[in-house]
Parts: sequence; C-alpha cells; structure tokens
Amino acid sequence: MTRDPKPPIDEAILQLLRERPSAFLSGEEISRRLKVTRTAVWKRVRGLRDLGYEIEGLRRSGYRLVRAPDLLTPAEVKPLLRTRWLGRKIHYFHTVDSTNSKAYELGLQGAEEGEVVLAESQTGGRGRLGRQWFSPPLVNLYLSIILRPMIPPQKASLLTLMAAVATGEAIQKYSGLHPLIKWPNDILLRGRKVAGLLNEIRSEMDRIHFVVLGIGVNLNMERRRFSREIRGVATSLKEEMGEAVSRKAFLRCLLEEVERWYETFLREGGDAILEVWREKAGIQGRRVNITSFGERLIGVAVDVDSDGALILETEDGKRKRILAGDVEYPRKENVDS
Repeated sequence: MTRDPKPPIDEAILQLLRERPSAFLSGEEISRRLKVTRTAVWKRVRGLRDLGYEIEGLRRSGYRLVRAPDLLTPAEVKPLLRTRWLGRKIHYFHTVDSTNSKAYELGLQGAEEGEVVLAESQTGGRGRLGRQWFSPPLVNLYLSIILRPMIPPQKASLLTLMAAVATGEAIQKYSGLHPLIKWPNDILLRGRKVAGLLNEIRSEMDRIHFVVLGIGVNLNMERRRFSREIRGVATSLKEEMGEAVSRKAFLRCLLEEVERWYETFLREGGDAILEVWREKAGIQGRRVNITSFGERLIGVAVDVDSDGALILETEDGKRKRILAGDVEYPRKENVDS
C-alpha cells in the first residue's frame, strides 16, 4: 500500500491537540510545527468549532481539545482504526449522491484495495433492485469499500454473503444483539431491517477489476423519522439498544470485521463463509415467499449453493436456483433472534 499524503491542516491541528489531551498547545507552536501562520491556525480552529469541536482557547495558553463531535471525518476515524490495510485511505464527503457511485468512479481511476468512501448523508443512496436508501445526515453509517480480489467473476456473489456475515458480526459485537441475515444481504433485528448491502462489480469474462462493497447501517435513527412506507419494517441500533450509538466506534468494529472475513474468504474460500452465513441466516428448511424478476414463488428454502444462489423447493416439489430476488417470511414465522 502507498503511504497516505500529508494530512490536511484541520486534521493535523487535531492530531497535535490530541497529543496533549489535558494540556494547552500554543498557537505559536502549532503554526511552527505545521509551517503556517498563526492567523491561519486561528481561522482553522474557528472552522473546527463550527463543525462541532469544543476547543478551549486562552490568550496566553493556546488551545485545548475538550470534546469532538461524532463525525466520520478521517481526523476522527483514523486514530481509532485497528485494521492493517482496510480504511487506511478514506475519502470523506459531507454529502454525496451515493458512496457506491463515488467508489466506482475511484475504482476506475485506479484506487487501491481497501480505500473507503464515507459520507454523512446521501442524496441518491441506492439499495438493491434500484430502490432508494433513505440517507439523512449525521445519524447513520453510509460507506463503500473498494476491493480487488483475485477470484473468478462467478465467485463475486460470495462477497455479498461475506459482507453480510461481517456486518452481522459487527452488530453483534458492538451491541450484544443477535441479528438475522435475510438472503441475500439484509440484516434484521427483531424482524426489522437494520442494515443492507449493495455490491457492484467491474469485470471481464475471466477477471475482476474491482468490487465496490456498499454498506448502509441504521445507527441512530428514531422510528418517527422513518417514512411511513418503511416505518413498520425498518429499525436502528439505537431503537433496539435503547441508547445512542457512537458512529465512530461502530465503524471501527465494522471495518475490523470486513477485513477479517475478507481475508478468511481469500485464504479459505467460500465454504468458510457459507458455514457462518448459514448459521446466521437460519434459512434452511424455512418456508419463504420469493419475488424474483416478477415471478412469485412459494416454497421451502433448501440451502444456499457454493455460488451464493438460493435453492428453493417449490410447492410442487421442484427445485429452483434463485440468483436474485426478495425473500419474505410468512407472518406466522418467528424471525426474532
């Protein structure tokens, strides 16, 4: 991996203030170490305060960082990361049309494996099958990860299952709750959707150029803020835990799990992912209703095959291989976990 470029001045100021969390740092020392004027330091500090940073300033003592907001800027995220390679380069946006679209653009420009796109909000967030992903600012997590796996294109669908396992593990480790994976890539808590994934691939017949792994997690959304259309089927970690979630802390946990499970997938193959996915999905033997390319199917889920396709035994005893679609559980079934 290449080295990150020199951090922007805002990030550098925060790094210096964090080096001495209980002491003041003079504007003169900051300007000397960053090779900028004291006026520039003062303007940057004022800008950081506008973003929500509580920075105490005394005329003869300098500046001291008292409290940082729950933003997902590189300055806030990078000091927390414990990953080896994932997220070491972060592309941050306050607002973007879609993190997946931006990551795809970066992938075409040669972005390296492990680069991450983060946004505080999306104006055109996308879910599966062309659906919109509701993306209000500063409450949830919207990110996309660029991967360049050396696997055949027909195995790329397993990355969706890998991402679902990693997201489920992150939710469980952070919250202590036990999410359910709904094929292929929705994460449920008490039967309501808390997270979704959207993977996009750039490939040729025999090789993958890159994969964009998009993940959206409802963290601090309150039920009343969901639209009426999804209020009954959506939830957030805050709603389920009964307390606010640190988006930075959850992001750290998520990136660790994605790195761990992606490396497991590359090292051990799809079987290692499928074993855990089956355990977390609990779909084998369950009655399901499936809508796939306009066709409505009812039957029993037999298994997920080695390529991530769902095997369905229909009511007339036939087996069908489902590559994409929506799964619904009959209401009488208990999907709590």
